[in-house]
Amino acid sequence: MIPPAFDYVRPTSVDEAVRALAGAGEDAKVLAGGQSLLPLLRLRLAFPDLVVDVGRIPGLRGVREDGDTLVIGAMSTHHDVVHDPLVRRHAGLLAAATATVADPAVRHRGTLAGSLAHADPAGDLPAVVLALDGELVAQGPRGRRTIAARDFFVDYLQSSLEPDELLVEVRLPKSDGWGFHYEKFHRVSQSWAMVGVAALVRRDDGHIAEARIGLTNMAATPLRATATEQALTGAGDAEAVARAAESAAEGTHASQDASATPEYREHLTRVLTRRAVLAAAGMG
Repeated sequence: MIPPAFDYVRPTSVDEAVRALAGAGEDAKVLAGGQSLLPLLRLRLAFPDLVVDVGRIPGLRGVREDGDTLVIGAMSTHHDVVHDPLVRRHAGLLAAATATVADPAVRHRGTLAGSLAHADPAGDLPAVVLALDGELVAQGPRGRRTIAARDFFVDYLQSSLEPDELLVEVRLPKSDGWGFHYEKFHRVSQSWAMVGVAALVRRDDGHIAEARIGLTNMAATPLRATATEQALTGAGDAEAVARAAESAAEGTHASQDASATPEYREHLTRVLTRRAVLAAAGMG
């Protein structure tokens, strides 16, 4: 299908992009890798008056260290994230989960910040960044502000970004020493996750000292399985992990669609949480 007509600009700086967004207000859309926006345009599910292409802005791509924090530029592609040595060393969960996104063609074009700004609860990376206690840095006419991942996703396909703001960085605390695993279930290879579970586990003296679990596609936003996180403290064997995983679906609001009922998604959440935690803890 042919998308509706729109104006197009390709700014050469973040400040220029912000000015373009501010001038158009809610009638503008940001084009990064295009893997989320272009399908919406072609299906006429989005009707922007202006598309702001930020793909050529220098300085928005790459990974660097800032003390105990990993800083990933907004225009870093999924391929960049998967293969970057700093990400693999200090945020292995993100690299592992990103490797499961769609297919190689999408991973070479799609961007980390674009996926997060799209705020699709069925996307893999929002739940991962939530589990990693990440922060997102946005720049607008009033300067930069940092938004915790737990505050960034507000509803289905809605984030706390203002219409005149642009994501410029994703900041992740280094998770050195934590075990990790991303487990997801989908009916067709390379499709959206029916349910996904991102697990981070820190062990001490053979027992789980701390766990973080992010859930994909179990509500209008990504969620943390807080009841299971608490129940996992002190778990030292597979049976204890299985008992803790039984509470993984508490507080979720799974949808019903052609793929699954809410009850089936809740069942998958419990099963996948058990698998992900066991793998992250090295108990599997």
